[in-house]
Amino acid sequence: MSRLLVLSASMGSGHDAVAGELGRRLHDAGHQAVQLDVLDMLPARIGPLLRAFYRSTVRHTPFVYAAIYAVFFRNGSGPRPGSSPLAVLAEDRLRQEVTRTRADAVVAVFHLAAQLTGRMRATGGLRVPSAVVVTDFVAHRQWLHPGNDLNLCLTPAIAREMRQTLRRPAVACGPLLPHRFRPHPPGEERWRRSLATADGRPAVLLSAGAWGVGSRLAETAHLLSAAGYLPVVLCGQDRRLAARLAREPGVRALGWVDDMPGLIAACAALIDNAAGQTALEALAVGTPVVGYRPIPGHGAEGVRSMAAHGLSHYAADPWQLLQRLDQLTIRRPAADGAPGGNRLVPGDVVGPLAGLVSAQGH
Repeated sequence: MSRLLVLSASMGSGHDAVAGELGRRLHDAGHQAVQLDVLDMLPARIGPLLRAFYRSTVRHTPFVYAAIYAVFFRNGSGPRPGSSPLAVLAEDRLRQEVTRTRADAVVAVFHLAAQLTGRMRATGGLRVPSAVVVTDFVAHRQWLHPGNDLNLCLTPAIAREMRQTLRRPAVACGPLLPHRFRPHPPGEERWRRSLATADGRPAVLLSAGAWGVGSRLAETAHLLSAAGYLPVVLCGQDRRLAARLAREPGVRALGWVDDMPGLIAACAALIDNAAGQTALEALAVGTPVVGYRPIPGHGAEGVRSMAAHGLSHYAADPWQLLQRLDQLTIRRPAADGAPGGNRLVPGDVVGPLAGLVSAQGH
């Protein structure tokens, strides 16, 4: 039995969801996992301020976040600023937590945590091995650090790219999703009845993430309604957005949803703007994904990369969006929800982590 310290970050809900599923799989395999928020490890309430700044910029001034992403995150040559100065501030706390939990390894599922563990491994400040679970379809610069011992990626192509860039081990582990995300989940028929309309409009799901972030959601919903679809907007924790969209005719606005597998399966397609957990959940359930009006930075790059991998469709404008949806509702694609039958292949995440600990003699 190994003890692993999993470093997540409450930036929305995606990273915490991955960390939670990783912990469950480790527990089922007989290991122990302790989950911590790397933002809480920063001193002087820097973490909450960082979270609030990110949330505010992606919601209200996306051009600011796009500029930050271009400077700090996008891959490129030459000297460029990174997050190492911020990661340094959490080093003492991580050392304390490794000692307190008697961890045999540290696993980062957020890019700041990856910089923290990689830096400490490279300088000798972290005596146990470190691994990184890359949750994005684009391994941007903040995911990359040669100090980390192992990288676990969504696809073999991303793993191959990381091996070439870092000259460090990288393997594909597939998406970390609970087993309930599978074709024809139990709640599918209940949601179909709930979303049924008198004129038989196909339900199309619009995802805005846990924070209700999206570009011109109401405009997209009106476009879908006028084209004969039932737009179902996931507003997450944003009650004001849900209340505003609920007043729009022909629009179904939902707050936080517990039965996501059933809801996704009951919809003809998912319109996605971030290539995050909701998109992965849709593929696992068998609902096709169309990337449209992505959020800036990692969202825009992820949506396009996901389509380039053949896992989703991409619509550059309203006309293309309606074309894609018309094609998908006329002829439903393969059961995995991806165009051409491409799919994300489930892999093993526990085995490589257990092997990493064993190789280090812990």
